[in-house]
Amino acid sequence: MFNEMMRAEIWLQEHLTSQLGIDDLANRLGYSTSQVRRRFKQCFGFSPSAYRDILRLEKAARLLALTPYRIHTIAIRSGYQNHSAFSRAFQRRYNQTPRQYRQAQHLKLRSPMCQSLTSAPPDYEIRNLPPRNALVTRLYRKSDAASLVNLHKWAQLVNGVDTLPERIRQAPAVAVLHSTPLPCELDRIDIGPLIDEQAAAGLAIPASFRVLELPEQRHACLTVKEPEEIPAALQYLIREGLAKKHCYASGEPAQVKLLQQGVEVLLPVLVTRH
Repeated sequence: MFNEMMRAEIWLQEHLTSQLGIDDLANRLGYSTSQVRRRFKQCFGFSPSAYRDILRLEKAARLLALTPYRIHTIAIRSGYQNHSAFSRAFQRRYNQTPRQYRQAQHLKLRSPMCQSLTSAPPDYEIRNLPPRNALVTRLYRKSDAASLVNLHKWAQLVNGVDTLPERIRQAPAVAVLHSTPLPCELDRIDIGPLIDEQAAAGLAIPASFRVLELPEQRHACLTVKEPEEIPAALQYLIREGLAKKHCYASGEPAQVKLLQQGVEVLLPVLVTRH
């Protein structure tokens, strides 16, 4: 049952701006609406509707903190058609208006780093990464694997990995960090090996995995020695690095490519005109 509720949680994340409701989710899963509500709350502590509201406001918070979008635009991108309703909901959750939150986060994210990199700030570059596919599972904070410290050990800690072909298990892995640099109510990481389209087409996918399409996009890319350095590396980019390249973070989750030595941090960015 947990795999079904994990798919429900992912569906809610992917349909923030959709008019589809919980009845549509229940039909997709093959359960009654009341079953989905009850079992989702058992797994995650929220009703599906309440959780989607949380996701919408968390997305708005990321866009407020990381992008120059107007507040009205952010409301629409987060699934709110009514600006006043968005402002009221945001203030209930964060005890600040959207404008006040933006100002506070700008000061916080650009303050001296509370976590230091183990070496001097690394070199980074802006690269346009091609579209990629990854076979990922979703890890939550209650899992030992859902920790930056254990990123390289994920294959030892995740159920269903042993059913994958050896060539897939040994492929380079990527992680999508939904709670970095800003925290989420439900801390989660999507992690798994990169695969090509041919491998994805002929693969028997375990129930806890799914194929994740990573679209072509510009990223700020840098490498750090230890996973624990990822938050400080991202704060460095946001605090002082991106402006030098006339970029800003897009608000989409950061990615990490696991290397034999260290990790490559990939922050989705948008380039400003200059």
